Amino acid sequence: MLIAFHKPYGVLCQFTPDQPGQRTLAEFGFPKRVFPIGRLDQDSEGLLLLGDERAWVDRLLDPRHGHPRTYQVQVEGIPDANAIERLAKGGIDLKGHRTLPCRARRLDAAPDFPPRDPPVRYRKSVPDCWLELILTEGKNRQVRRMTAAVGNPTLRLIRVAIGTLPLAKLGRGEWRELSEEDRARLR
Repeated sequence: MLIAFHKPYGVLCQFTPDQPGQRTLAEFGFPKRVFPIGRLDQDSEGLLLLGDERAWVDRLLDPRHGHPRTYQVQVEGIPDANAIERLAKGGIDLKGHRTLPCRARRLDAAPDFPPRDPPVRYRKSVPDCWLELILTEGKNRQVRRMTAAVGNPTLRLIRVAIGTLPLAKLGRGEWRELSEEDRARLR
């Protein structure tokens, strides 16, 4: 079984809390035996896969497969062309790990996502914009660390696709089992 889930903000990618009161995957009624394949930070949103087939773990998470993941990221400030190039070119040092090249671009308009609860911090004097990053690696908090390294801290992060499988029309907290056609989009 392989499941696509729209992980809401504030939910841990595990079934048991680290501390009392934390929201976890346990509240969403998943079938028994499934586990998260990959992670999204508690303060990130978007597409998360869960399954009970160990073969998918290697296929989707082993760096040698270079599996693309697409993120749309609201950042503080307006990155200039140099910042976008630095993100795309790779080589940003993240405490001993140098990032691989990725695709990075500034979005012309903000994506059509419902407002986050709680809302993203708004500052009248500091503009923000949205970027799209497509990475083939996934180090801890990598997107957030990359945008901060170029001077544009992340305000909101949403994973919108894994491979060519989109988050699509899944509402926050909704999940569905993947069809064979969906699974082909992950390869």
